[in-house]
Amino acid sequence: MNSASSPVVAHPPVRAKKSSIFGGLVGVFIELYDNAVYGFVAGTLAVVFFPGDEPATGVLLTFVAFAIPFFFRPLGAAVAGSWGDRFGRKRVLLGLITLMTLSTGLVGALPGYGAAGVFAPIALVVLRVLQGFAMGGEPGNGNSFLAEHAGEGRRGRVVSYANAATFIAMLLGTLFAALLNATLTQAAMESWGWRLPFLLALPMGLIGLAIRRAADESPEFTAAEVEGEVTRSPLREAFGSRETVRGMLMAVVLPLFNSSGYFILFIYMPSFMKNDMHFSTVQGLMVTGIMLAVGTFGVLYAGRLSDRVGRKKMLATSAFLMVALGFPCYWLLTQGSFLLATLGAVVMALCFSGTNGVMQVTLAELFPTRVRTVAYGVGYNVGTAIFGGAAPLVVSALIVATGSTWVPAFYLVLTSVVAGIAALRIRETAFAPLKR
Repeated sequence: MNSASSPVVAHPPVRAKKSSIFGGLVGVFIELYDNAVYGFVAGTLAVVFFPGDEPATGVLLTFVAFAIPFFFRPLGAAVAGSWGDRFGRKRVLLGLITLMTLSTGLVGALPGYGAAGVFAPIALVVLRVLQGFAMGGEPGNGNSFLAEHAGEGRRGRVVSYANAATFIAMLLGTLFAALLNATLTQAAMESWGWRLPFLLALPMGLIGLAIRRAADESPEFTAAEVEGEVTRSPLREAFGSRETVRGMLMAVVLPLFNSSGYFILFIYMPSFMKNDMHFSTVQGLMVTGIMLAVGTFGVLYAGRLSDRVGRKKMLATSAFLMVALGFPCYWLLTQGSFLLATLGAVVMALCFSGTNGVMQVTLAELFPTRVRTVAYGVGYNVGTAIFGGAAPLVVSALIVATGSTWVPAFYLVLTSVVAGIAALRIRETAFAPLKR
């Protein structure tokens, strides 16, 4: 194709652009809200859905149910990513938010093990699998949609809004869970209180669907349609290009710290602080909430800064900072002091923000428009399934097997080393136009 003959696609007017950017954020918000709520009420779900007298076993089984859908995320990424590259980002995003909302809300309507027996955990897993499929399609489509709407010189800033939305979603889930634990008795929480955070996803999803319907299609995809560049087989084309395959491998490795950091710091941490460090449920949730509040501002600053200094520096610096500070900060968490635990958690959250704030825009910039959503989605979700979704399960099992409460710190630091080395090997993408 002769790029000189390509028609110029004008940016949408400011109001439409803001509407479209907001539309790209809502699915990410709901996705992370669901994951956050599941982690924050994991202890209660262990009692409601799984039999057994040993609390650690129940929590372990709950994290098995948490991990299973992550292995369906690559399938969702392959299917929904291919659709996004063939039919447009907006259509697919509308379908994904509908599926995500329904599968999340229905968790809150499930009977417990006492009422339905083995049907209860089976139904929970089925709904989690549907969530996994929807979540697999969301990052590639949603973040590509944002990057393609952002315009030159501000992609890091715009896509960081999605990262901030994830922190706000988790913060909402944390505050909701903390409020329920502080105001309800354990019996009330196990009877009906745990349902409320999941049911809240239904009205949020309806609002999100309306917002996405008002969004404009990606200008990059629209230009590709006009120029006849939309491929009929995005997945096949992605695997047929050596450069794209290399990018997909980087999309597996680069987010290692991003995946492990998110699930260890924000999903696993409340359960760990309660069961292993003997903090109260509310204290564990408060530490997590403070981390999320700090992290929200951290990712916004990181995204904006990466537009000036580049993605590569931000990714490598934040990963190696976690390597240097991970063990000292984790030591503060194990001292039994709420203030020291908060300090250690906040420092780790700031290290994590440097990666989280620029990871998604970096991945979007690795691939051309023709195969962006499928290549980005498949690579990212394979890595997330292996190193993120399984993290609480692996860490819980290793703690039980070894008796060491330092397992999460080793996991964080090891994945940070690998991610930092990978960041040093990528080409800088911040200052170039998106690939066509």
